[in-house]
Amino acid sequence: MGAVPAQKSSLLSPLKRGLRMKAGVALIALAASLSVAHTQVEELVGEIPAGQQMILVGDTLVYDFDAGTVTAVGGVQIEYGGINVVAQRVSYNRNTSRVIASGGVEIRDRSGNKYYAEEIDITDDFSDGFVRALRVETTEKTYMAAESAERSGGNLTTFIKGVYTACEPCEENPEKPPLWQIKAQRVIWDGKAKTIRFERSRFEFLGIPLAYLPYFEVADPTVKRKSGFLMPSVVGGSEVGVGLTVPYYFALSPTYDLTISGTGYTKQGFLAEAEWRQRFDNGGYTLKLAGIHQNRPGAWPATYVDSTVENRGMIGTTGEFQINPRWKAGWDVLIQSDKNFARSYRIEGFSEAVQRSTIYLTGLSDRNYFDLRAYKFNVQERYLDSNPGARHDKQPAVAPLLDYSYTVGTPVLGGELNFDVNSQGIHRKEGMYGETKLSGLESSSARFSGEGEWKRSFITGGGLVVTPLLHARADAINVNLSQSAVAAIAGFDNGIEDIRSHYYRAMATAGLEMRWPILFSSASSTHVLEPMGQIFVRPDEPYAGRLGIPNEDAQSLVFDASTLFERDKFSGYDRIEGGTRANVGIRYSGRFANGWSAQGLFGQSYHLAGTNSYAQADLVNVGAYSGLETDRSDYVAMLGFTTPFGLSASTSARFDEETFELRRNDLKVGANIANVSANASYAYISAQPDYGFNRDRQEVSGSASLKFNENWRVFASGTYNIQDSELTRNALGFGYSDECFIYTMTFSQVREDGNTENRFGFNISLRTLGEIGSNTFAQ
Repeated sequence: MGAVPAQKSSLLSPLKRGLRMKAGVALIALAASLSVAHTQVEELVGEIPAGQQMILVGDTLVYDFDAGTVTAVGGVQIEYGGINVVAQRVSYNRNTSRVIASGGVEIRDRSGNKYYAEEIDITDDFSDGFVRALRVETTEKTYMAAESAERSGGNLTTFIKGVYTACEPCEENPEKPPLWQIKAQRVIWDGKAKTIRFERSRFEFLGIPLAYLPYFEVADPTVKRKSGFLMPSVVGGSEVGVGLTVPYYFALSPTYDLTISGTGYTKQGFLAEAEWRQRFDNGGYTLKLAGIHQNRPGAWPATYVDSTVENRGMIGTTGEFQINPRWKAGWDVLIQSDKNFARSYRIEGFSEAVQRSTIYLTGLSDRNYFDLRAYKFNVQERYLDSNPGARHDKQPAVAPLLDYSYTVGTPVLGGELNFDVNSQGIHRKEGMYGETKLSGLESSSARFSGEGEWKRSFITGGGLVVTPLLHARADAINVNLSQSAVAAIAGFDNGIEDIRSHYYRAMATAGLEMRWPILFSSASSTHVLEPMGQIFVRPDEPYAGRLGIPNEDAQSLVFDASTLFERDKFSGYDRIEGGTRANVGIRYSGRFANGWSAQGLFGQSYHLAGTNSYAQADLVNVGAYSGLETDRSDYVAMLGFTTPFGLSASTSARFDEETFELRRNDLKVGANIANVSANASYAYISAQPDYGFNRDRQEVSGSASLKFNENWRVFASGTYNIQDSELTRNALGFGYSDECFIYTMTFSQVREDGNTENRFGFNISLRTLGEIGSNTFAQ
């Protein structure tokens, strides 16, 4: 029987359907094999639901039963399982099990990846075949092309004169070379070994060859992780010299890996680093080790701790595990040979100026919060321990620190009832003693605090919101002072009369808050004015100004608009506000039809009866210059606005209660308009002699970024000390970024204690390939 033509609508015999199915599945197998998003052809075909129909459309279908072929000619379209094939001609030979497609072949897989070719000649199981003029576009916007591609042995694909890039082609001039590309005479993809080998390859930038490699091999994109060298980086500094870091990655398991890095410094020698990472179903941990034998410790200034040691190293570990949906535990710990090693050598993850080592257990539910932890601050500083400014050895170990909060689920007397518990133990081996304050005592101390608060809000017919409040708290404290601490307290001229090892205190508070929000509205705006007042009645703070007890967690007292209506304005539990106090103010918020909004607050606090806690001295003079130490506090105010075009500003200020002289001011301005992004801030604090600041302090800082076209931007930042007329920090840089390439270069300076640290850095990132950078610094 000869060839039989058929129309698009013809019903086909089982044999014809079988031939047609073979041709379609073979082309689908081709899409799966070329797609870097799939690992096996069988996996892709296996994902197609059973009974899925194949649709084949062509101007003419020809069946040659003698030759065992079926051919679709003219506008051929095949759709099967979400995969589409378009060509001018598709032919399947049952006897040779080969599929030939030609004439503008286009295949789109279920992921959206596209494959173009002039001709495809392939077996129906895709074990062998040939593709001419191949071009691939993936959904990740990566592009590959080759003059031809040949498949053999079922797992080996060879691309002749292959080109790869992650840069989109130019729409106006498709022939223009992409920003970067890799060209190779041969690209061999081994599906079994899951590797891609580039032979006689070169890297081109803007069409100009920059690097040539006779051979290199990478994991194919179906492999998430593979052992091998990672991108190197350049590091260095004036004390360590120039260094090159070369990391090697070991993909040991799907759940754990190891990275080993070596850095050779021209002055200090070889720095070795190793990082182990492991993941579990409920969390994971990391372990990092680093060490160096310094060849030239004398390259560091003699006043630096870095100059006193040859063998330096560290162990750092982090981890977190979800015990169950409510509980988790974790840690972040640094142990090092000296206090500044990790910062001096910029060990990633452990190079902060203050590195806190902590271990914690946290629980959270709808109405409960529990946090138990221990921690210690590692101040990574260059100073020798003999330097009066050294702080590392004076930092305490805090263990344990407990915070617990519970809110009763049902209303109690119609209101909300909360309970809180805080407990801390502090162990300090060396005291922090100054002329005007004792910031930390050489001692071991422990405190347990428990408190409960009830409050309920009522709204009157006139819109007045009335909230009564009841609060009770009790503390138990134990202090074991060293002889040096006792002597320091005895010599501290602040009226302290009593030094004891333990004491107990309690405080009960009855309060009332009244707010009256008044709404004003018009066609173009709405405004809310809210007069507000509070009164808290309570006894005096126990032992205020008479007891030599450490104040560790309540040293930071900032009285401003954000703390005006706090029941207790101390920042921690070591102090308790006592006496009768009233807080009054007025709050404003407004919204306008043009998109502007504004908010503000102005108020004052009044000590009405009893002893003013903020006027009573403690070991750190926490109430001095706070604006609360007089019966009438300083005035506090806040004002801010936002606009629909990206401009915003806010200011918070405190003014003397008698002269209205400015005591403290924080001003912030931000803008994100068109291609400009900028932020600026100004801070002012009046003189505080009892804190060691005999002059006013003023500082202005800012940052800005200008994007002057679609890809290029410049950026800068700086901090200027107005009183000392010194630029303490500054940075400048520029960057380029597009869909496939990012480049940044920065220069920064930090001035501290008469020293200037200059830092230079650059980073180059090629999408899908990796990045390389440099971070060098010099004194």
